[in-house]
Amino acid sequence: MTAMMKAAIFVEPGRIELADKPIPDVGPNDALVRISTTTICGTDVHILKGEYPVARGLTVGHEPVGVIEKLGSAVSGYQEGQRVIAGAICPNFNSYAAQDGLPAQDGSYLVASGRCGCHGYKATAGWRFGNLIDGTQAEYLLVPDAQANLAPVPDGLTDEQVLMCPDIMSTGFKGAENANIRIGDTVVVFAQGPIGLCATAGARLLGASTIIGVDGNEHRLQIAKKMGADITLNYKQCDVVAEVMRLTGGRGADSAIEALGLQSTFEASLRVLKPGGTLSSLGVYSQDLTIPLGAFAAGLGDHRIVTALCPGGKERMRRLMNVVASGRLDLGLLVTHQFRLDDIVAAYDLFANQRDGVLKVAIKP
Repeated sequence: MTAMMKAAIFVEPGRIELADKPIPDVGPNDALVRISTTTICGTDVHILKGEYPVARGLTVGHEPVGVIEKLGSAVSGYQEGQRVIAGAICPNFNSYAAQDGLPAQDGSYLVASGRCGCHGYKATAGWRFGNLIDGTQAEYLLVPDAQANLAPVPDGLTDEQVLMCPDIMSTGFKGAENANIRIGDTVVVFAQGPIGLCATAGARLLGASTIIGVDGNEHRLQIAKKMGADITLNYKQCDVVAEVMRLTGGRGADSAIEALGLQSTFEASLRVLKPGGTLSSLGVYSQDLTIPLGAFAAGLGDHRIVTALCPGGKERMRRLMNVVASGRLDLGLLVTHQFRLDDIVAAYDLFANQRDGVLKVAIKP
């Protein structure tokens, strides 16, 4: 008989449900990981709503913490029973882009309709879990190219402490890294959800001296202070652009990090920049963006707009877990709720509707 497991699958827009699926077979370059903890990402909510298309029946999720159950014959340097994580982005590092220093990129950038059962085209880059192949919201996960993607969890770190490393921490830190931050800079971070909070923490670690966190949720603004924000602005209570200009004496911010994926936050990020400032964009956008003439200084402002996808691979994960192990950052604060995998539908309902002060949920099979 085929061994089965429970998995959260995309059924149709508005429906992700728990189903039985076969436990994957392990190829020579793969590893089978028994999931101990995973979580729900804002991108998964885009999938749930049908804003980002995936194949029907696909297991969703891309943030794994677990234990190696079985190793492929060609995978060395690991052992069964070892605690590991893998990046949400799991490239094979054979593509031109990956070997050119972009570890989030893995060959073709777009997938045509038909391969994923969706309409038109969609960006893929190196994102495979819960996008092109079965993801992490299940009892077991097949990790491809395991030699490049598995990272051992240091002794003494809990699942909750490293749960942000595969995606949220890597993405948020990349936003800060792309923002061209120098010691003494002023940085504005738009949206203090989990990714924005990690971008705030990353800006602090990179040497920004004034970090301004923007959100409309007072609870998240309080967490932002713990993550490194010096000043918090509630966009419901003030004109954020005018306030940033006042705080900077009219100079504007050195950098702005956009961590939500809306036209309004993208445009505000442009408007707060100084001449020569950098807009680091992390949001996943579901509609076309417009660049306003004034905000862009008609193309004369020496502005830089940089996009990013969460870097993957074992070296990236090792570095992120080093930050956690050093005690410089406690991302366990972001895990506000826990659910069993059996209750995944309720977890999606809570997370998608942002109830009860939720930041991140820990899903435990």
